[in-house]
Amino acid sequence: MTKSNKLILSAIVCAAVLAGTLFAYKGAELRAQDAKPAKAAPAIPVSIATVAQLTVAVRIRAIGNVEAYSTVALKARVDGQIVEVNFKEGQEVKKGAVLFKIDPRPFEATLRQTEANLMRDTAQKEQARSQERRYQELLQKNFVSKEAYAQIRTNADTAEAVALGSKAAVENAKLQLEYCTIRSPIDGFVGKVMLQIGNMAKANDTNSLVIINQVRPIYVNFAVPEQRLSAIRSLMAKRKLSVEARPPDSDRVTASGTLSFVDNAVDMTTGTIRLKAVFTNVDNALWPGQFVSTDLKLYDQTDALVVPTQAVQTGPNGQFVFVVKPDMTTEVRAVQVERSDGADAIIAKGLEKGEQVVVKGQLRLAPGAKVTIAKSPAGKS
Repeated sequence: MTKSNKLILSAIVCAAVLAGTLFAYKGAELRAQDAKPAKAAPAIPVSIATVAQLTVAVRIRAIGNVEAYSTVALKARVDGQIVEVNFKEGQEVKKGAVLFKIDPRPFEATLRQTEANLMRDTAQKEQARSQERRYQELLQKNFVSKEAYAQIRTNADTAEAVALGSKAAVENAKLQLEYCTIRSPIDGFVGKVMLQIGNMAKANDTNSLVIINQVRPIYVNFAVPEQRLSAIRSLMAKRKLSVEARPPDSDRVTASGTLSFVDNAVDMTTGTIRLKAVFTNVDNALWPGQFVSTDLKLYDQTDALVVPTQAVQTGPNGQFVFVVKPDMTTEVRAVQVERSDGADAIIAKGLEKGEQVVVKGQLRLAPGAKVTIAKSPAGKS
């Protein structure tokens, strides 16, 4: 081998050694990178609540309808022309207030006529009785026959009966005159006036003059499932059951009352029993015909586990919550919800007092996910 060939072979060997060294270095660098731990995922911000143990009321919720305590359709009791309407539509009126007046002049004339008839018949009665007394004295002296005395006595009795009839006619005429003044029989609010001044009122007409609704106190009707009937009747026998009413789209209690009536039969078409509660309604918060949400309180449940209803999620296997463990990771916990009470859920099984559950941010969570507590605008978690 020549000298030049040796030099070429040496160069090739050196190049191969250098390439192997570079390859080994790169492989070691890649293995070192693979050996580094993966970067941890960022903690997910969530809002949490603590499982509380409280005394909560056991309630039955239903939609109710407000009903006037009493309703009077005011009608005329005599025929005549309306000469006065002493109220405005929708006005509150007191019992005994004069609402309408019917032209009294025909009835005043009838009264005067019956009074005159009474005076005449009374005078005739007194004359007949005086004559009957004289004939009784003559009969005792045998100056008149018994038949003559009997006739005089019959005349006196007849005159007295006629006088009594005239007295009754006077009383009836006074009553008819009194009917010309139409008063409110209850405290309440009047509705639309059906007959204005100048119209003719007809006694006991089909249409009323005005309708009056008494709203203090007031009723609320509602229905509950028949399965609750036994418990309601049992508790009602021991004490008065309270009922709260509020507008359907509000959580603010409008009025508080007591259960006053349980219907005597279950509605077979709906499987419900109709109830009625009475409210003092001193502030007129309830109005006839209004729809309200009602809460019938049965009793207080002590040591109930309570969480916000938004903490409870529903999955393929039922209801569950995300529990935040001390290491700030989450655990999926199956729960059994006994019932809901407004914004609270009462938990029958699955949680313990003091545990923390996620109430906001569940969509981004998975079992074992790291979380951090998001602060509310007020600075509270």
